[in-house]
Amino acid sequence: MSQQILNSIAESSKVIGKTWPLYTFVASNPLSGYENTSFLKAVTSAHKHFNANAFPVAKIYSQAWEKREINKEVLLAHLKENGLSESPEYYLNLIASEHQPEALNNNHIIDRIMAKWLSAFMDEGLAEWDMPFKTEGFYGAWRHLVIYDSEIGVTSLKEIPKSSDVALEELLKDYSENLYTNIFTHHLAALPGWTGYINHRTESNSEWQQEYPISLMDYLAVRLWTAQKLGASILPENSTERSNNEITKIQYVWLKAWEESWQNQLIKTLKTESINTKNAAETSVPDVQMVFCIDTRSELIRRHVEAKGNYETFGYAGFFGIAMDYTSLKDGITRKACPPIVASAYTVSETVRTDNKESLVAFKTKNDTQNFSNYFLTRMKNMLPSAFGYVEGSGVFYGMSLIGRTLFPGSIYRKNQRKASQIESICQPDINRAIQENDATQGIQLEEKVGIVKSAFDLTGWNQFAPLILFVGHGSDSANNPFSSSLDCGACAASPGRHNARMLAKLANLPDVRKSLVEIHGLEIPENTVFIGAEHNTTTDDIVLFDSEVPHTHKQLVENLKKNLLKAQQTATQDRLGPIRNSVSSAQHKANHWGETRPEWGLSKNAGFIVGPRELTKNVNLDSRCFLHSYHWELDTTGKALEGIMQGPMVVTQWINNHYYFSTVDNNTYGGGTKITHNITGKFGVMQGNGGDLKMGLPLQSLFESDNDMYHQPLRLSVMIQAPINRISEILMRNVNLKTLFDNEWIYLMVMDPLKRNEIYRYKKALKWVATSDKNRIVSV
Repeated sequence: MSQQILNSIAESSKVIGKTWPLYTFVASNPLSGYENTSFLKAVTSAHKHFNANAFPVAKIYSQAWEKREINKEVLLAHLKENGLSESPEYYLNLIASEHQPEALNNNHIIDRIMAKWLSAFMDEGLAEWDMPFKTEGFYGAWRHLVIYDSEIGVTSLKEIPKSSDVALEELLKDYSENLYTNIFTHHLAALPGWTGYINHRTESNSEWQQEYPISLMDYLAVRLWTAQKLGASILPENSTERSNNEITKIQYVWLKAWEESWQNQLIKTLKTESINTKNAAETSVPDVQMVFCIDTRSELIRRHVEAKGNYETFGYAGFFGIAMDYTSLKDGITRKACPPIVASAYTVSETVRTDNKESLVAFKTKNDTQNFSNYFLTRMKNMLPSAFGYVEGSGVFYGMSLIGRTLFPGSIYRKNQRKASQIESICQPDINRAIQENDATQGIQLEEKVGIVKSAFDLTGWNQFAPLILFVGHGSDSANNPFSSSLDCGACAASPGRHNARMLAKLANLPDVRKSLVEIHGLEIPENTVFIGAEHNTTTDDIVLFDSEVPHTHKQLVENLKKNLLKAQQTATQDRLGPIRNSVSSAQHKANHWGETRPEWGLSKNAGFIVGPRELTKNVNLDSRCFLHSYHWELDTTGKALEGIMQGPMVVTQWINNHYYFSTVDNNTYGGGTKITHNITGKFGVMQGNGGDLKMGLPLQSLFESDNDMYHQPLRLSVMIQAPINRISEILMRNVNLKTLFDNEWIYLMVMDPLKRNEIYRYKKALKWVATSDKNRIVSV
């Protein structure tokens, strides 16, 4: 195999990101391969390859302008700085008039054929009949079967090379090596959703990939052979698109003015709060402390919980520092439950509590019966001999079910919820090292357990302990929603956070862990402090406590907390859904209605990431627009805790932010399109209609109030950290990857320096800072 071909495939693959499957729909930057270049260059290059919008269209800017989300003085300053002297309205009209007719796809037939073969080969259990020869890999299976494809024309097995590497060498023999990257880039970018999923499968090395391998080389060999067979050009034609640099420049100016306008409002708010809380007296020990995920939806529920009692809340990445996979007792499937950028070090499963063995047997019996029933009914519905009779015979049953789910979705939801926490009441989580086959190692060492617990307190800046402490993961409920996992915890790889929360609570309750925390780290947890896991349902704002093992001494405290959490649910749903008559019932209705297009808004409107003490944000309504991570700079004497926050949670929030940004500015290319015409493919993805590219982003209904009115505001992430500016500069110097994200404007960074009277500075390239109180004062650190 030519090394030049391998190098060119590696280089061209940078134009595509990763398409995550529906069941673990992780938000990620579709242009992650471009992060080593500037944002402007990246989106310009992506526009060339994907023919996709890089910036909001004119009507989105117009809506922001009319709502005064873009400050006029800020915009005029940016226009002047870029030599643009006309009025804002003039430039809005100029952007709107720049109509670019959709380019005709000369490779439509090839794209359709490739989508057909990919959907058949990559199916993950949806199809009743498997594609033959799949164990030979994508190229091998295709080679055996393409001779029967009437769309290709008459061909024989002999004229098809036996392997993808040989095929590519033959196909490219008449082309110069310096054209390889251009050829591969063009063909990979033609179906970025599908090639992105190939990227995901090869890097994750899932069971499906191990059993039925596919690679970008296989894809390119099949595609280029198909193009040659159909008489299409392998080498992309030279683009005749006229230069659009002026419009791009104007669009970028509007975007930066919009972003700075939002930042200015945030700066004003936090500056006021820092003054108000500067001389605040030390509060008494709270009755309950609760640790929520940094998720933007936690901002709302934290406000309402704190208002209901003597409660203190914290923000921490929702996998709670346990890099783990979780094996479900319900279906036996193991799923990742930590950020994709973190390798799973542990596996967590359920073990029966000694006083609940009979309950577990009953649960397993019922669960096995239900699983078999689901399997049997699916088989009956999908198998050709029984399909028609099944539909006829089951019509009445499904008709009644549909009527019930349409007329009484809230009631059915409440009934189902009463069964939802059955496992947690009879089992306890058990942690083991993620072991290789034939490795006899079991369990994890005490020092590892201690390290997990201590990290949670270090990263959140803990300095006192309440009698009851909750680790609150989060999940979501929705019906008939292919994208349901996108509403679960992003920090848990689109899984609910309850398993991580329960595991951390169990570790923190262990006597030997507490003893070691004192002896080794001088961290003493009071004897009367009890930890429990919980879960916040972001669709209904219900918070469920997994309190079956709480000692009698804390029962009353727990009961009082449950009553107040119900009150918090009522006010939080009213805040989120508006002044409707029964907001809780309405939220439950949305969670279980099969026709609901927007069960909740997820992380739409996300724009900021604030790292600092709760006092900075406690008394303000941030409208669920900010990720909130607790941090106390004075307790982090080495800066290691802040470095961990910037390396992990900050990078993940940037992924989420870019995912929402690009899904909004071009929903057809980077997003999921409209839910109305979604067609689930192979259990892992959706297409629009019956073919075409695999959708790689969020659906239209998750981002827009209507086809024309935006809900999510496409702004790049603005990070605000309260810490000495020297500390952050040192972290950036040690972590070139983080510095690159800021230098290339994928993220904005602002710092509130407590050593300089909480003066706020904006980061500029090359470790330069600008004081917001004096924009002309550049500070080098």
